[in-house]
Amino acid sequence: MKKLSADQIEESLKDIKGWAYNEGSIWKSFKFQDFKDTFSIMTRIAFECEKQNHHPNWENVYNNLTIKLNTHDVGGITQNDFDLAKSIEKIVNNK
Repeated sequence: MKKLSADQIEESLKDIKGWAYNEGSIWKSFKFQDFKDTFSIMTRIAFECEKQNHHPNWENVYNNLTIKLNTHDVGGITQNDFDLAKSIEKIVNNK
């Protein structure tokens, strides 16, 4: 697993709408209808995270969900983070 450079991160961010790079993570905040809807999406994301063996830092308050991704093993961002972000986007957009 290779840590991506700042240029590689910026280029890869172009492929996932709304995600940004800040303080060593790529991140995005989502807003859903209510807590039940948010928790349902989180559960679906959790199963995908287990499948990819890559787990987010996330925070949920009522209908808001913020997800931060980085690869702790390399101390930065890898392709695994972008792969998971794309999977999360598919889950959120196909709810």
